[in-house]
Amino acid sequence: MTEEGADETDHDGTDEEEGLTYADAGVDIDASEAATAALVSAVGDVGAEGSDYAGLLDIGDRYLALATDGVGTKLLVAEALGDYSTVGIDCIAMNANDLVAAGVDPVAFVDYLAVDEPDETFSEQVGAGLREGAERAGVALVGGETAVMPEVINGLDLAGTCAGLVAKDAVFDGHAEPGDALVGWESSGIHSNGLTLAREAATRDHDYTDPCPFDGYDTVGAALLEPTRIYADLLDPMREHGVRGAAHVTGGGWTNLERLGDNHYDVTDPWPVQPVFEFVQEQGNVSDEEMHRTFNMGTGFVATVDPDRAESLATETDGKVIGTVAEGDGVAIRGLEL
Repeated sequence: MTEEGADETDHDGTDEEEGLTYADAGVDIDASEAATAALVSAVGDVGAEGSDYAGLLDIGDRYLALATDGVGTKLLVAEALGDYSTVGIDCIAMNANDLVAAGVDPVAFVDYLAVDEPDETFSEQVGAGLREGAERAGVALVGGETAVMPEVINGLDLAGTCAGLVAKDAVFDGHAEPGDALVGWESSGIHSNGLTLAREAATRDHDYTDPCPFDGYDTVGAALLEPTRIYADLLDPMREHGVRGAAHVTGGGWTNLERLGDNHYDVTDPWPVQPVFEFVQEQGNVSDEEMHRTFNMGTGFVATVDPDRAESLATETDGKVIGTVAEGDGVAIRGLEL
């Protein structure tokens, strides 16, 4: 990782290539959040409760919960490699993990595949990934839709909706308290957000089919395609340890912790930054702040819990205590204020 205030020149004294930002790559997070807020405002109150991760419908003694999401521009990497075998896992993961962050058990999934022209090969690969993702999340695949729209879609788009059920007293409160500990769980890599920036950086000097410059993957593209980890197995132990709230570290990176309320989140010992992030940062000359505001940086899921129970939760689930909650505002990662 680069140091704050480091010299912005190469070793030979020449200027480095201009550093990339997510907005430069084509995704302005602030504009996206403003557009989402406008949509929510226009829709108004339609009779459902909700958390920051799922919509909750009161059905008596339980909530029916719904979350919807897609794979995003990770599909362009799959297209470049001709390998769609894992994107179905990503599609289910991005939805199921949002339900888990709300304290909801995922139970069923429905997918929507839009293509410019039908193709049996990639449809079969997408289906295999959906099946694998469903097994990992413990959900039933209850149907889906394939739409052929040559004038609307260029290539394909994959999205879906995950349904969950939860007893009303089992939903996470969703708000951290000063003094809480933060427990984090390792990510499997970039997951399925920030790929617009990651792709731009990775392909400055490489092709997706180039040999991967770090261990674990055959090609650069394969490293970017590593499927999103599914965290559904954490639900029961989080409930048993009295977790107050959880954050799925997706779009917006570490600022997702701010969804847990107006506190200061001091992350002093996150999971190690994986080589894929170091590669993206180096290739794109991306600042530390931009990296942490875009990517999970090795920690894909975080929960807030009473400090007396944090070590037990971490030990039981292969997690680790990564920081604390204090009065104030903002997020700090090893002293880097976001």
